[in-house]
Amino acid sequence: MKDGFIKVAAGSVAVTVGNPQKNAQEIIRIIRLADQSKANLLVLPELCITGYTCGDLFYNNLLLDNALEALGEICTSTENTYPTVIAGLPIKYQNKLFNCAAVFSQGSILGIVPQKTVKSRQFTSSAELTGNEVFFFNGEEIPFGTDLLFQHDQLAEYCFGVEIGEDVWAQNQAAERLTAAGAMIIASPSAATETVGTDEYRKLMFSANSARLYAGYVNANAGPEESTQDAVFSRNHLIAESGTILAENKSFECSDLLISEIDLQRLSADRQKDSGYQMKYDGCSVVVFSQDVHKTELTRYYEPNPFVPSDLENLKKRAESILQTQAYGLKKRLSHTYAKCAVIGISGGLDSTLALLVAVRAMKLLNRPCSDILAVTMPCFGTSSRTKKNALSLCKELGVELKEVDITKSVQQHFVDIGQDENNYDVTFENAQARERTQVLMDIANQRGGLLVGTGDLSELALGWATYNGDHMSMYGVNASVPKTLVRYLVRYEAEHSQEELRKTLIDIVDTPVSPELLPTNQDGEIAQKTEDLVGPYELHDFYLYHFFRFGFKPQKLLRLAKYTFGNTYTNEVLTHWLRTFLRRFFNQQFKRSCLPDGPKVGSVSLSPRGDLQMPTDASSEIWLHELEN
Repeated sequence: MKDGFIKVAAGSVAVTVGNPQKNAQEIIRIIRLADQSKANLLVLPELCITGYTCGDLFYNNLLLDNALEALGEICTSTENTYPTVIAGLPIKYQNKLFNCAAVFSQGSILGIVPQKTVKSRQFTSSAELTGNEVFFFNGEEIPFGTDLLFQHDQLAEYCFGVEIGEDVWAQNQAAERLTAAGAMIIASPSAATETVGTDEYRKLMFSANSARLYAGYVNANAGPEESTQDAVFSRNHLIAESGTILAENKSFECSDLLISEIDLQRLSADRQKDSGYQMKYDGCSVVVFSQDVHKTELTRYYEPNPFVPSDLENLKKRAESILQTQAYGLKKRLSHTYAKCAVIGISGGLDSTLALLVAVRAMKLLNRPCSDILAVTMPCFGTSSRTKKNALSLCKELGVELKEVDITKSVQQHFVDIGQDENNYDVTFENAQARERTQVLMDIANQRGGLLVGTGDLSELALGWATYNGDHMSMYGVNASVPKTLVRYLVRYEAEHSQEELRKTLIDIVDTPVSPELLPTNQDGEIAQKTEDLVGPYELHDFYLYHFFRFGFKPQKLLRLAKYTFGNTYTNEVLTHWLRTFLRRFFNQQFKRSCLPDGPKVGSVSLSPRGDLQMPTDASSEIWLHELEN
C-alpha cells in the first residue's frame, strides 16, 4: 500500500450451481489464499455464491435464504483475514430480486451494490431504486445502492467502486459516475460467456475503459464450472491500469487467483495532469473501511526501457510512427522557411545519424533530392577513426552532400586568444570545440540559404549534457523529444530496412560507445571519452526521467522501482548514485531547456518550455535530494 501500490486479486470460484453452502466453502478457501498473498482487494465472479446460471431457481426462496446464510458464513470467516472482498449473490429487496455484489471486510459487510443494466428476466434493474438505501441483514443496516464508494480511512487515493456484469457495457456506465466521484479502482465481478473472439474484445474494452477513466480495473469472470446448458464460461480474468493490461487469466486457464498491483499514484498523476478530467462528487455515498498499511510486495512487470516497447511488432509500428512525425515536422519547417538545403553536423554518432535519416525522409516527402542535404563533418582533437569512417560512409550511401571542415586550427587559435592551455582538458577545452562547430554550421547554413537541423536528444536535454549555445542550439531540433534509449532502436530499425552497405554502417554506429568526442583519442585512435562513464547509464536516466516527469514520483519511489527493475544488473549504491546525479542535473540544467529551439513532440514526455515543462530555472533540488538521502 505504501507508494500507492494496492495489491488486487481476481479470484476463481469452482461453483456448484444452486448450492450456496458448498460455494461458501470454496469462496472461503480463495479468501484464505488471497490473505496469504496479502491482497488488499479480492474480487470474485458475479453471483458466485449461488452460481450465475441458476435461471428461474432464483425465484425460489430457499435458494435466496441459503445465499444470505452463506454470505453471513463467508463474512464471518474474514474476521481475521486481510483482504477486502467482493462476492456476488441474488438479494430480494422491496419484493424485487436484484443481482448484487456484497463488499465485506474483517467480519463486517460494508455495503451491497445492485446491478443497474439487467438483461435477465429474473432480476430487476437498480435504476428503479430512488437512491442509496439500506438493507437489513442480521440486525444491521447495510448501505444498499449503485453509487457507493468504498474509501480507506488512511489513504485518500485508495477508493474503489463496483460495476457488475452488463453494467460495464452500458451506455451510461456506473464506472463513469464512480470515477468522477473519486473511485480509483473499479471492481468488476462478471459472468461473460465464451465465444470466438470475446476474450480479445473484453481485453480491448477493459483496456480502453481504464485508459479513458484513468482507473484500475479488476475483472473476475465466471468459470466453466457454471452450467454449460447453452453456453460456456471461461474464467478469463483481467487486471488493467490506465490502458495497460497488467495481468490476465487467459480463457480456461486453471488458476485460483490472478494477482497484480495497481499504482494509485500513477492514476492520480494522470487525472491531475488532464485539465479536462471532470470531478463530480454529488450523488455518491462514501463507506469508510480500515486496513493495515504496509509495504506491498511487487509482482507486476516494469519495462526497463519505458520509452521502447518490448513487443517487436509494437516496436516496429512505434518506430515508423516516430520517424514519420519527425520527418513531417522537418518537412513543414523546410518548406515554411524556403530553405535551399538542410544542414546537419554529422559525427558518426547515434544522434546525428538519426537526424540525417529523418532529413532524408523529409526530402523525399518534399520530392527533393537527398543532395539538398549538406552534412558537415568537423574533426578535431577527439574525433576517432571509427566515427569519422562511419560518417563518411553514411553520407555516401544516403547520397547527401558532404563537406569536411577541420576545426582544429580554429580552436587552437581561439585558445591562444583567450589564454587557454591546450593541455588543460577542462570544461573550456571541451565547450570551445562544441561552440566552434555550432558557429561553423550556423554560418554555412546562412551561406547556403539553408536550415540547421539540431541533433541533441531528450536524454541529453534532461541531464543538461549539451554545451550552452553549442550543440544545444539549432534552427529545428528533430530529436528533441526522443530519448537516447529510443534513438538506438530507431537507427537499428532503419538499418533493417536498408541496403547491405548502409545497413552495416548503421549497425556499427549503433554499437559505437556514446561520446561527444571532445577529449583526445587514445594512442590507438579510439574513443577515450565515454558519456555513460561520466553521467551514468542512459537506460537508468531514461527510466528515472519517464517515471519522474510522467507521474511525478518521489525519489524514494523512483529508487524502489529501479531496484525492482534493475536489481540484478546494478547494486543499490549504483542506482542511488545515478538517481542523485539525475535529480541534481535535472534541476541545475533547466536554464538550457528554457531556450530550446523548436522541435516535434513524439511521445508522452517532452521538455519543451513552450508547452510541456514550465519549470523555473532557479528551482531548488534540495527537498528531492534530501528525501533520497533519507
